Amino acid sequence: MELIGFDRIAAAREVLAPVVRRTPIVASRVLSERAGTEVLLKCENLQRTGSFKPRGAYFRIANLAPEERAAGVVAASAGNHGQGVAWAAATLGLSSTVFMPIGAPLPKVVATRAYGATVRQAGATVDETLLAAQDFAADTGATLIHPFDHPDIVAGQATVALELLEQLPEVGTVLVPTGGGGLLAGIAAALHPVAPQVRVIGVQAALAAAWPDSLRFGEPVALQRMSTIADGIAVGRPGEVPFAHVIAHHPEIVTVDDDALSEAVLVCLERAKLVVEPAGAAGVAALLSCAADELALRGPVCAIVSGGNVDPILLTRILGHGLSAAGRYLVVRIVLSDRPGSLSALLDTIAGTEANVLDVVHARTAAELAIDEVEVLVTLETRGAAHRDDVLEAIRGAKYTVRVHH
Repeated sequence: MELIGFDRIAAAREVLAPVVRRTPIVASRVLSERAGTEVLLKCENLQRTGSFKPRGAYFRIANLAPEERAAGVVAASAGNHGQGVAWAAATLGLSSTVFMPIGAPLPKVVATRAYGATVRQAGATVDETLLAAQDFAADTGATLIHPFDHPDIVAGQATVALELLEQLPEVGTVLVPTGGGGLLAGIAAALHPVAPQVRVIGVQAALAAAWPDSLRFGEPVALQRMSTIADGIAVGRPGEVPFAHVIAHHPEIVTVDDDALSEAVLVCLERAKLVVEPAGAAGVAALLSCAADELALRGPVCAIVSGGNVDPILLTRILGHGLSAAGRYLVVRIVLSDRPGSLSALLDTIAGTEANVLDVVHARTAAELAIDEVEVLVTLETRGAAHRDDVLEAIRGAKYTVRVHH
C-alpha cells in the first residue's frame, strides 16, 4: 500500500485552512506536576462540530470528482464522524446521509441533522450501521465516507500535527486517542519526516484495544467484544490504511481503563475548564494512570483532546465515576442498631473526619438484616484518595463494619 507523503498532508492543510479552526493549545499545571514535565492540551474539542473529524471528512469530500459529488455522500457513525461528514458536505454544497445506530444518543442525532444530513437509524452497533450505509451507497451511487480507512482521511487528520508543530515547535511527545487509527496514523505520518525525534503514543481504552494484538500479529485483528465508556475510540478492528502507516512510522500504543478515562474527563472539566468526551480524554487518562517508565515522556508533552461531544446525561454519570476514581466520592454501606441515636452517632464520627455527607438512605428490609438492624447507604465527598482512606479508617476505628459500594 502506498503511504501518504508530506506533500499530500501539506495539500490538505491548504484546502482546510479557510474552513477549519486552528485549535488552541493550553497549558495544564496539574498534568505538568503529575508528569514531571510541561504538559499542554491541543483542543480539538473546540474544532467545528466538536471534534477533529471534519478535517479528514472535508479533505476526502473536497477531492471527489464532479460526478461523485452529484450523487452525494453517505456515512455510518455513532456521533463525531457523522457530524463531521454532515458539516463538510453542507459546506461543499453536497447532500449527505448519515446512518446512526438505533438508540444513538438523541443530542448526537439532533446535532447531525442540524449540520445538514439526512439521518437514518439502523442496526444496534456501528458495524451493523456501516452495512446499511454500504447498501445505501450501492443502491444510490453515493460515496461512502469511511471514518478512518482512506488516505485522504488520514491526510486530513494529519493537519492537527502541522498546527501543533507551529504552536509548539519543541514538542517532545504527543499522546493521541486511538480507535480505528486515522488520527494516530496522520499525526505519525506528519511528524516522521520533519520531526522524527517526537515520540507519538496512541492511547486505547483497555477493553476496546484492537491495536496491541494487531501489531503483534502484523495485520489488523478484530476484537470479539468491547466494553468501554469511550465510544469514540471503541473500534473493533484497525483500518488497513492507518495500519500501514502505523507499521511504517512506529508510534507506540498504551491502554487505559474506564476509571482513568472518567477521572480524565473530570480533570479536563474541573481544572482545564474543557468539556471533553471520554474518548477525547484518553491522552489525559494516560498521563493520570500510566507508570512513568511505561510512558518515558520526553517533554514538552501534548495530549490531543480529540473531541467534546458528550451526552449531558452520560456526562453526569461519568463525573460521578471520575470523582470516585479520584478518591473524592465515597459510598459506604454500614449496618447499625435500629434504635434512636445510632445514625446520629455514625454521623458524628463522619463529621470528625471533615468529610461532607451528600446523601443517606435507610434500608430495613434486606434479608440479611436482623429484626433490630438497619442498613444505611452513606454518600460522602472527600478531598482525595488520602482523605478517603482516613475517613474509612475512622469509621472502622469506631467499630462499624463498612462495605465500600462501587
